[in-house]
Amino acid sequence: MPYNINTLCIHCHDNSDKEHPFGAITVPIYQAATFAHPGIGESTGYDYSRESNPTRAELEKVMKGLENAYDSIACNSGMAAITLMLDLFKNGDNIICSEDLYGGSVRIFNTVGREKGISFDYVDSSDADLVEKSIKSNTKALFIETPSNPTMLVTDLHKMKEIASKHNLLLIIDNTFLSPYFCRPLELGADIVLHSATKFLGGHNDTLAGFISVKDKNISEKMRFTYKTLGLSLSAFDSYLILRGIKTLGVRLERQEKNAMKIAEFLKNHPKVSKIMYIGLKEHKGHDIHLKQASGFGSMISFVTDNEDTARKALEKIKLISYAESLGGVESLMTYPMIQTHGDVPVEVRERLGINDRFLRLSVGLEDADDLIKDLEQALA
Repeated sequence: MPYNINTLCIHCHDNSDKEHPFGAITVPIYQAATFAHPGIGESTGYDYSRESNPTRAELEKVMKGLENAYDSIACNSGMAAITLMLDLFKNGDNIICSEDLYGGSVRIFNTVGREKGISFDYVDSSDADLVEKSIKSNTKALFIETPSNPTMLVTDLHKMKEIASKHNLLLIIDNTFLSPYFCRPLELGADIVLHSATKFLGGHNDTLAGFISVKDKNISEKMRFTYKTLGLSLSAFDSYLILRGIKTLGVRLERQEKNAMKIAEFLKNHPKVSKIMYIGLKEHKGHDIHLKQASGFGSMISFVTDNEDTARKALEKIKLISYAESLGGVESLMTYPMIQTHGDVPVEVRERLGINDRFLRLSVGLEDADDLIKDLEQALA
């Protein structure tokens, strides 16, 4: 990594962003479906935007530098990135997953994935011994989300790498909650890293996008072929928006984390909050492990209220915070995972994980922390 991460958020690692036409500081939006050929058998490097586009190419270079990857591929949503990942596997393959995953991941695995003949086993990936005991002869990969969404379980990525190497498995990490600013799983031994760039990378709740970053040339070539074939590419305009968001990634995440720490301290002492899950709190079960593999804690907080009535009233009474899905943007959002993000997760699984009618998830934004606390105070009253 030739530059520090805050510099890489603003400039391509190879300084190619200095070559914009007319000296433009910001990459132009190449809103073009197709590009002319200089001659027969010749190309400018861009032929058709489904395969490649200059605006998207710069975004991918920036992300490649942030991830320290061989290749980073910008998709039109986080789910599109997961769809691309699934194409690596075939009928009869097995993938072991963290049992507490984003509900959309569970939905695509249990439908599209299983229709392809792939089987999925969900285990508590914070227990490395359990993960290893779950490996079968047809297991091909570990799919890990840490911290998990929404119960904030922390998985030891160093141990996952040891297990993956021992059994010749791909190690796939969903790093949406931390972004490459706080954690770079490829540097810890992961083979593939996924992001919903809609979240912290974009940071403004204004566009959908996803990334898949890899460190292997062969995997990159296979994914690039599927990418252009299925048309999973991010548009030029959305690429521009994600690029713009990444430029402020560092300052946003530092401020959001500071806000989250203050709010977590408030919530853990609130009489109507029976449990709080924030990895920045020293008493969090995975706090020490997290410190070994990440440089920050992020701004996602989950908490359990004393009863269902408190949770529902809080969602109805919040004023500054919005009751909305998604996360990672400048605006603070509160979600009811039971009926929103994890509505497609089987009830018995949800209940076992503790995602019940008292469980709330808070994405802390950039508002003044004291104002957010006042809003929570009145909503929980």
